[in-house]
Amino acid sequence: MIADARTVRAVNALTVGWAGRALRQSEETVFSAAGVWPLLALLAAGADGAARDELERATGVDAGEAAGAAGRLLARLDALPGVASAIGLWSKATVPLESGWAGALPPAAHGVLSGDVAADRAALDAWADKRSGGLVPRLPIPVKEGTELVLAGALTVRTNWLRPFVEHGGVLYRTSALLDRVEVVEAPCGRVTVLKVLGTGGIDVHLLRGEAGVPGGEVLAAGVGALQRAYPAVSGDRLSYGEPGPGVTVSRVPGSDRRPYLSVTTVPFEVTAQHDLLDHAGLFGLTTATDDSRGHFPGISGEPLAVGAAGQTVTAAFSALGYRSAAVTAFGVAAAGVPASTARRVRAEFIGPIGFLTVHRTSRLVLNAGWVDARLPEKDGDGWDESEDGADGTA
Repeated sequence: MIADARTVRAVNALTVGWAGRALRQSEETVFSAAGVWPLLALLAAGADGAARDELERATGVDAGEAAGAAGRLLARLDALPGVASAIGLWSKATVPLESGWAGALPPAAHGVLSGDVAADRAALDAWADKRSGGLVPRLPIPVKEGTELVLAGALTVRTNWLRPFVEHGGVLYRTSALLDRVEVVEAPCGRVTVLKVLGTGGIDVHLLRGEAGVPGGEVLAAGVGALQRAYPAVSGDRLSYGEPGPGVTVSRVPGSDRRPYLSVTTVPFEVTAQHDLLDHAGLFGLTTATDDSRGHFPGISGEPLAVGAAGQTVTAAFSALGYRSAAVTAFGVAAAGVPASTARRVRAEFIGPIGFLTVHRTSRLVLNAGWVDARLPEKDGDGWDESEDGADGTA
């Protein structure tokens, strides 16, 4: 197991939720809930109040356990052949980090934001490019003058097929005697055909085909359900003759070779997508965390902080030989609960003829009174600056 069953269920649930929102139509896209989840868990570990509650619901784990769960998932992913994960944290020197929270991250993961936006942007982009193997050359969020902290993660997957496809004329073909590589699932959205393409290092890709007109999000949700054996499924060696599922035909063919076989046809593809996670803030538990009227992460820093940006860039390629993907996810955290500095200023002028009273404070007895012609002195080049008058509060 790459992680405990609860974490797997939580990440998969986030995948299903994201699919339902990002794929109401069947436009091309790609996303990685596994790339987002550890970062959400780390945010949950440092959050309080409503932000903490929302992040707990989004991640499916208690905030007190979230940092440990994130660390275990990242470590186990990184240990898989063909998979690499990385996490990075950058903060300004003016943002002191809580040692308990920062200690949950690898020591080498922590860098410094200099405050020079161009230099910081270049450094973060270089990190994304390196950690994604060149597939994602830029961090998926803006870096601004007000960015106080950046939390980022990278997840790459590379696998070669145990049995490559044959490519001809832009089409991929493959045959196999293993009929159970394909199955038809009876899902809430209807029948979904699943093909398991096995790769090296224990990394497989499941191709999914739903019935005509079914939104892509529902098909992906069915694929996750099938993976977890939540729906009835019939494997290729037991499918009925005819057209038992989308894109599947089962028949008898004449010939001396009576061995059964599975014939697969598909096409190579590449897809890249960019996601603003705040478009679905509720799904990711970020609704309250983005409210910058107050801080939400005392477990991260004593400085009040709120999430100002959250994004992911993902690219994936399926070819005759294998599969390659990279996802870079990042959260930008800004100062919160710090209104613009203001001061009350009252200006009054007593110039020209003016009167005055000398008063006993408690009895309000007027001790004397007068009237004078108060004129401004002639300027001699060393005039005083009225803006400095009373600057120390003693005017």
